[in-house]
This record gives sequence, C-alpha cells and structure tokens, in this order.
Amino acid sequence: MLRFDMPITEINKIGQKRAALYKRLGVETVYDLLHHFPRSYIDFTSAGPIDNAQIGDTVTVIAKVVEKFTPLRVRGGMTIFRLIALDSSQNAITITFFNNKYAFSALKTGQSYIFYGKLSGSLTRPEMSVPLFVPSTDAATMQPNYPLTAGLSHKMIASNIKEALSSLDEASISCLPASVLSKEGFSSSIDAFYSIHFPKKISDAENARKMFILEELLCLQLGMSGLKNRARKAASCVITDDDLSKFYSSLPFSPTNAQKKAIESAVDDMKSGKCMNRLLQGDVGSGKTLVAAALFYLVSKNGGQCAFMAPTEILANQHFKTLSKMLSPLGIRVSLLTGSVSAKDRKEIFLNLSNGKTDIICGTHALIEKDVEFKTLALVIADEQHRFGVSQRAALISKGRYPHTLIMSATPIPRSLALTIYGDLDISVLDELPSGRKEIKTYLIDSAKRQRAYGFIEKELCKGNKAYIVCPAVEESELEIESAISYKQRICKVFKNRKVALLHGKMKGAEKDLIMADFVSGNVDILVSTTVIEVGVDVSNATIMMIENADRFGLSQLHQLRGRVGRGESQSYCILVSDSKSENARERLKIMCKTSDGFEISKYDLEQRGPGDFFGDRQHGLPALKTADLISDSILLQKAQHYAQQILNNDPNLSMQENLPLKQRVNSMFRRLNHSRNN
Repeated sequence: MLRFDMPITEINKIGQKRAALYKRLGVETVYDLLHHFPRSYIDFTSAGPIDNAQIGDTVTVIAKVVEKFTPLRVRGGMTIFRLIALDSSQNAITITFFNNKYAFSALKTGQSYIFYGKLSGSLTRPEMSVPLFVPSTDAATMQPNYPLTAGLSHKMIASNIKEALSSLDEASISCLPASVLSKEGFSSSIDAFYSIHFPKKISDAENARKMFILEELLCLQLGMSGLKNRARKAASCVITDDDLSKFYSSLPFSPTNAQKKAIESAVDDMKSGKCMNRLLQGDVGSGKTLVAAALFYLVSKNGGQCAFMAPTEILANQHFKTLSKMLSPLGIRVSLLTGSVSAKDRKEIFLNLSNGKTDIICGTHALIEKDVEFKTLALVIADEQHRFGVSQRAALISKGRYPHTLIMSATPIPRSLALTIYGDLDISVLDELPSGRKEIKTYLIDSAKRQRAYGFIEKELCKGNKAYIVCPAVEESELEIESAISYKQRICKVFKNRKVALLHGKMKGAEKDLIMADFVSGNVDILVSTTVIEVGVDVSNATIMMIENADRFGLSQLHQLRGRVGRGESQSYCILVSDSKSENARERLKIMCKTSDGFEISKYDLEQRGPGDFFGDRQHGLPALKTADLISDSILLQKAQHYAQQILNNDPNLSMQENLPLKQRVNSMFRRLNHSRNN
C-alpha cells in the first residue's frame, strides 16, 4: 500500500527519469503528486453542435470524421494533416494538425469524437487547429488540465494519479477530524481525490477543492499556533513595577484610547512571566512610537535593556531623536548605532551596552553584528518588519535570554489575514489617530495640470510650509521616467527663489542627515526624493506630497508616502501625477483619492497583488501553500481559524487519537522551516 510520505518512484510506471521531470514541478512524494491539482478542466459533458458559436470562441463539439486529406509537406520540413468532421447539425469543420501523425492516425473516418479548441476561419468555413479530442463515448467526462513541464503530458499525469489512488492506504487520506468533515458536508473517503482529479461535473471538483483548502488552512493555523506556544518561554525580565504615571505626565499631549489599550496589553504580557510576542498594527501617524516609548520606559525602570531595530538609517535616526526627547528627561539613556557611526564611537557604544550603561539602543542591521553584546537585553522592537527578514529579527532576539518582542507595522491588513501571516504573535491595533490630525486631501492629475500644481505648491510655501516631490528613480533608466536627479534640476528652474534639495538612497548616511536637518530647520523648502522618505521622516510643517509617475508605485507604498505630510495642525495635500492610459492603473490611483483608511487601501492592494507579492512569503517564514489562497479563500480561512481554536481548546497538544493525523500533517508542512508540533 502506498503512503503519502513515499517517493513517487514507488508508484507503478514512474521511474527515475520521469521522477526527475516531476521534480521540476515540485513533485517528489505521493502526497505531492496527489496534491498536484488540475488548474482547469475540459468539460466534455457540455459538447454539442457549433450553431451558436462565434469565430474566436473556445468550443467543445461532437463531430464525426467524414474525410481525411493526404498529408501536405511544406517548407521547413513541416507536415500539415487535415480532415473534415460534421457535427449533429451538419456543420462542416476543418480540423488541422501540424507534425502530428499520431493524432491524425488516431482519428478514424466514420467515427465520432469530442473536439475541444478555438474556432477560426469564417462562419461559413469554420476551422479548428490542434484541438484536444476524445472518443464520443467519453462524453460524460471532464479532462483535467495540469501544470506541466517539458516531457510530461496531461495524460501521463492523470494516468500516474489513477495508479497512485488505486494503491493508496485509505487511512492516510484525510487529516480533517470527523467533526469538521461532517459540519462542512465533506467525505473522508478517497472520493475527494477522484472528485478533484476526475470529476463527473464541475461542482464535484469545486466541493473537493474546498475540502483540501480548508484542510491546508487548518494545518497552517495549527502550525502557527504551535510557533506561538513555543515562543512562550519564561521571560528573563518580568515587569513588577508597572507605574506609568510619571511617563504619561511628562507628555505634552494625552495618548489616544487605542494607544493606552495597546500599552496595557503589552504590559500584561510582560507581567505574566512569559515572553511577550506581539504585533502592533497602526496606520500612518497613529502613534506607534509612543507605545514603544512607554514600554521602553517600563523595561528600563525594571532593570532591562531595550533594542529598537529600523530598516533604514533615516528611520533609526528619527526614532533615536524622538525617544531621546521623550525619555532622556526621565533619566533613560538612549544611544544610536548605524553603519555611519565611526569606529571610535562604536567602541564606546559596544562598551556601554555590555556594561549596562545604555538603556535603549536604536539602530539598523548594525545591531545584529557579532560585536554587539548586551548586559540584559529584555525588549526588542522591530519597526516595519516586512522590510527585513524574520532571520534578522531572530538574530537580534538571540542576543538576549528570552527577551520580550514587539513588531510594529504601518502596513495594516485585515485581522483574519494578520492572524495567519503573524500567527505566532498576539495582535494590537491602533485604530484611531491622535486628536488634531486632519485628513489629507488627495488629488489625481496628469502632466497637463502640473504647472497648476506648481502654483499651488508656491502658495503653500508662502505660508511657511514645505513640500516633498517624490520620483521613482534616482538616475535615467529603461523605464523612461524622469529621474530624481534631472527632475531636481528642472524644479530649481521652476522655483527660482526657493531652496531645493535632493535626497536618495545612494547617498551616504551623513549626507542624508544633513539634508534632512536643513529641511526640518527651514533651510530647504522643497525636497525632491526617491522613496527613501517613505518611512520615518516627521516634519510638522510639510503640507504637500507630490508623487510623480504615481502609477509606478504600489498602493500601500503610496499611502506610506502620503503619511509623511499631515503631521501638524495645517491642512495637508497629496498630489498624484500620472499619464497612464491603463484603466486598471487609474482605478488603483482613484482609490487613494477616495479614502485615507490604510486598512481599506491595503485590502484592495492585497486583492490585486496577492499576499506573496505584497509581503514576500520568504520574509514571513510561511510554508508554501499548494491549494489555498489567503486572499480569495478568506471565508475558508476564517472557518479554519475557528476550527483550529476549537480543536486546541479540547486538545492543546494534538495528542488525541483523532488529531494525530493533523499533527503529522502540520509537522510535514512546517518541516522545511525547522518547526514541529511536538509540544
């Protein structure tokens, strides 16, 4: 009997040569083969005459071969095979094959076949080139169309799958508990595999696919909850003094209720004796840094050190300045470590970290260098996690003995999706903006209105405000878009009496800092920049964000850029410039004009791009999904989360007999990530 974990060479008719072809498709085990589902089906059950078909339609027609012509050899060694077939309405169709003597010979004069292909020619003389065909006796079947590679055909794969199913150990087929199967109306038998590979009607395949999607999503949820449990180690720093009154009284404003709630949830975690592992989701400008400052204050009061890792030097500098301003008056010692810090200063920073004289260190990837050693690292906060990998966060965490962890993200996503992608974390959401913030007015224009936009920018500058202008490229490129460098030169001619500066990612850290300092102080009126200012720059009197070639950016990136203005009390504006004729592109940009809700924008972006492109699966360490899609299968995802919680409430370790197949499947799914559900 075959088992899922066996190599496909155990299946009759699959030798090493064919196994090598399957490997190109990621198929190496019996499980892989049976889960190599068809991407579509040819529905031979709907075959009929072509009476109502139009030229260009893809049709399924039953027709009798009435005449076969002598093969015709043409230049280049090609041989053309033609025949005439009549459908039941006596419509004559010319069928053509190229260099396919086998197909031509298989079609017998006087016999009927089902042909599947695109109609060409004319309505009076319809033709079909290189159609798929089966005998008309197969009229009640649907042929599976599989993802292929050179050397493998649909027919070969179907034959191998039938062979595997005939020898499969039925006990290993479904890992879904009987209670879930019965509630969802699914069968636990081998019929599900037959229904998805060889359905009698399309609804059979759809129902079977739902079962496999639910099964995969349930295993994903259980695996992620296992990671959360594994992360719940005894913390090295337990908060005993949780008095924040001194911190709150030092603030020149009152925190929002959402900020207070997020802080309370994190403090409860850190008082529990277990490691906090939490995601803080908040839209642009929602005040995530204040939450971080409150937690840094408490951890420092309780004798622990903290690390704040940011993806760019600009953002690390921004956090350093903000936290220093908030915490230094309270006796908290804050330092900065980036690639631009001199060797002499680095030595002093390393010494102060190792002897405990530094309470908080802000920095970039420089924080994970081997020379960085902490005396008592108790809290790690990573900002904009999607901009660096899970492994880099883990490298920083490893510098402490089970420190608390907070991940901050300004890329809001729907909660059901967040529970999966960040399934190893608890989630806090900042769903309100600090008081006094005005909604940023957003407009979409084309190049014809650019001069008017410049005039509007000049009016804002006359009020003492500042403007950003963002370009997608630093230098001229194949994209045929104006570079930031040449654009800055042109802007200087437009705004002759204004100070214009350029900022881009290829500059050295010190040069960037100097330019930003000039922009903040008022020595620069207009900052022409690439997306290097997407995160971290906080200039209260910047009221204009103009984005050239806006169609070149993702929606969430546009939202991040827009969030660089609107930081003060004045009304702010975002101007999107695009000459794209694409209806799709303009529809995307109109979403930006309709809403400033980051959750709504990212939901639309996710639906258009999918989570793999949006996040990068590699960054989040999720196992690859064979069947499910985290966006389009959102309803089944929510069901899977519900069932996962029910199962874990009754059997936290998946040790009951009916859950052992689930545990085995979960471990198999997460094996490549070095995770297993053994606890």
